[in-house]
Amino acid sequence: MPQSLSRILVHVVFSTKNRAHLIADDTIGDLSAYLAGVLRGAGCVVVEVGGTSNHVHLLFGLSRTVTLASLVETIKTSSTRWMRRRHATNAWFRWQAGYGAFSISERELQSAARYVAEQREHHRNATFDEEFVALLRRHGVEYDERYMWD
Repeated sequence: MPQSLSRILVHVVFSTKNRAHLIADDTIGDLSAYLAGVLRGAGCVVVEVGGTSNHVHLLFGLSRTVTLASLVETIKTSSTRWMRRRHATNAWFRWQAGYGAFSISERELQSAARYVAEQREHHRNATFDEEFVALLRRHGVEYDERYMWD
């Protein structure tokens, strides 16, 4: 086959360092747009980006020319610089070291997109920690909570 084709849908989640509430309500929209731009720049198809004061969710089609790990590193590095420049009060802004990444089927795509878009409503009833552990369990990811948080 002379052409490489793929459709790999990914849901990535990561939080601020120590899950600190560093993303102001009036910033989350701009940050989401910035993150979507970084994804598009890497050749990814953006489905939905959203989050709250201490974490973000990215739902996208992974470009066939990048690895997930290098993409997340690029996203976190560039958005850290963006947050520090754009918001002087966040001069020490940092993301957590790790991330969660989950495959999404075409069948689940619309409900996953709604879930990402409705983060503010979702977190009226659940903390980020509770949400993240639930995602890990739902996707059958083994974890050791002693090493999960930073």
